Amino acid sequence: MARLPRRRPRGPFDPEPETIWPSVKPAVTVMVASLLTLAPLVASFPLLPPFGLLMLLGWRLAREEALPVWSPLLLGMFDDLLSGQPLGSAMLFWTLAFIAIDLFDARLVARDFWQDWLLAAGGIAGVLLFGRLVAVPLTAHVDTLLLLQIAVSVMLYPVAALIVAWLDRERSPA
Repeated sequence: MARLPRRRPRGPFDPEPETIWPSVKPAVTVMVASLLTLAPLVASFPLLPPFGLLMLLGWRLAREEALPVWSPLLLGMFDDLLSGQPLGSAMLFWTLAFIAIDLFDARLVARDFWQDWLLAAGGIAGVLLFGRLVAVPLTAHVDTLLLLQIAVSVMLYPVAALIVAWLDRERSPA
């Protein structure tokens, strides 16, 4: 019977063994945020923001390399399955928002938080407006509530960015 070679113990100067958690943490947090729509909240107006989208944009604007370019497709499908939106709407609109932010990011030399907030506001508004066009007939009177939902979502983006920064705190400084 062949014996496996023994591993030598890790020395004090050897690098830490790599785990999979840092690479899947952004996707898992977006999925957990999408699960928040299942929370039994009683509200007279449906102003619940798209938490999954907020976290996706938070990760994209905080760390460009955290999520691959194709990740909004899968994360959007997960959100579509949970939220009841037409299948493929979040897949398409989250990906378009992700690509639009990439295009703006390529043009900006340096960004600060206000520019991130503005980029996120554009992405949030675009996704919610196009989602309204796909999911609801044009004769439905939901525009006021949609504008309130956009305002609530844009105002909650700093909270999502703070959560992303807190989750990404162990990353080594660049």
